[in-house]
Amino acid sequence: MGTKFKVKANTQVADYKGKSYYFCCASCHKPFEKNPEKYIK
Repeated sequence: MGTKFKVKANTQVADYKGKSYYFCCASCHKPFEKNPEKYIK
């Protein structure tokens, strides 16, 4: 995680505690959805 990429219309996104988090692919998005606190610093 932490890779820079361009956000497009089909970019994976999750909203958590009032903030939007964008993901390069579903394989990064799914673990975040299951346990977001693990990935937030």
